[in-house]
Formats: sequence, C-alpha cells, structure tokens
Amino acid sequence: MDSNLRREIILDNYQNPVNRGLIEDDSYVKVNTNSDSCIDNLDFMMKIENDKIVDIHFDGEACAISTSASSILIRNLLGKSVLEAKNILENYKKMINDLDYDKELLGELNVYDELQPNRKNCALLPSVAVEKMLGGLEK
Repeated sequence: MDSNLRREIILDNYQNPVNRGLIEDDSYVKVNTNSDSCIDNLDFMMKIENDKIVDIHFDGEACAISTSASSILIRNLLGKSVLEAKNILENYKKMINDLDYDKELLGELNVYDELQPNRKNCALLPSVAVEKMLGGLEK
C-alpha cells in the first residue's frame, strides 16, 4: 500500500473515528483494555443479536494507531457473525505479527501491515478488547 494512502487512512480514522462515544445500554457487553507501555486506555461495548454484531462503540484516551485501528476494526466487524468476526481477528493478529494471513479479508486494516515493532501493541489493543467481549459471550 502506498505510504501516503496509508497515512491518510490512519489520520482520517484518528480524527473522525466511527462509533466513538459510549452509550447507556445494559444489553451491551462491555470491556476496558489498556496498554502497559503508553497512554492507551479504551472502553469498548458491543451488542450481538442473532449471532451478528449489530453495534460496537468505544471511547477513552489513545494514540493515533489505537484510535484509528478501533475505528477501522469496528467498521470491518459490524454486521458480521461471531464466527466471521473471530476469523477477521485471527487474520488481523497474524498480519500484525508478520505471519501469513488473508489480505483480502482485512480491507483497510491492511494499513497496519508494516508497523514498527513498538506500535504493534497499539494496533492490537482494539482486537484484544473485541476478543474479550466475544469470549465473555461464550461463558
């Protein structure tokens, strides 16, 4: 991916993130996730109906990578089944960790395919939150 396009996508999703802001609704699964190495501290909430992710929101303090990754990940997961979401998350983690993955499946999430090692944790933070919420559904 062209570095200018990569920067543009990240910056746009940082400045204008989708579904930023939490709502009051007890039907959502909620989780907090934070980084040990930087300021990232985000709250996520997700609603699933009939095995489909119908809504995800997030809020908190985070760097450009975590915020933009949250926004792009949310757009990629909305409307997906739990199984589809888990597949996207698995491929996303593989990409971040420089393993083979399905590039077509990730769409704009591919902007994080060449991160500096110290930024990988920032990009993974939103996926950790979503995995926690999906795991909480299985209990």
